[in-house]
Amino acid sequence: MQPKSPADSLITMTELVLPNDTNLFGNLMGGRLMYWMDIAAALSAQKHCSVLGVTASVDNISFENPIKLGDAVHIEAKVTRAFNTSMEVHLRVWGEDLSQQFRYKSNEAYYTFVALDANRKPKAVPSLEPTTEDEKRLFDGALRRRQLRLILGGKMKPGEAAELKALFADTKAID
Repeated sequence: MQPKSPADSLITMTELVLPNDTNLFGNLMGGRLMYWMDIAAALSAQKHCSVLGVTASVDNISFENPIKLGDAVHIEAKVTRAFNTSMEVHLRVWGEDLSQQFRYKSNEAYYTFVALDANRKPKAVPSLEPTTEDEKRLFDGALRRRQLRLILGGKMKPGEAAELKALFADTKAID
């Protein structure tokens, strides 16, 4: 299986915030945005591994700025690291006031997808070779984020998270 570049999985999705997408304050509902983000992440993961996958986890999503009715939503997604059968996808989200030609950051998040074969069993995915400094930074941090997800999901004991331990001077603190 040939390694791939993060650029090979890049997806840019744009949506328009319509009245049915908003809450009582005229802001895009968080659930609607998460729905769109999940679609963009799924497309990115599928571009990377050429098979369908399922969402395994979604990291913390903190909303920095609300996106208003009538604004455009731009979602950029790309794979930041491939493991055995799973991939971490990083998403960046911007709102854009089209009448003022002003773009602003809304949020970012990490999704994890597992590739599935025709029998819906996990399937190996191609490795990832980052090239830019930003891609390398995201790639390097992905193992720590993965270990944290596994600990929070009860699939790894804190003492087994070697990458996380290295962040702390007193490694006994997380044993």
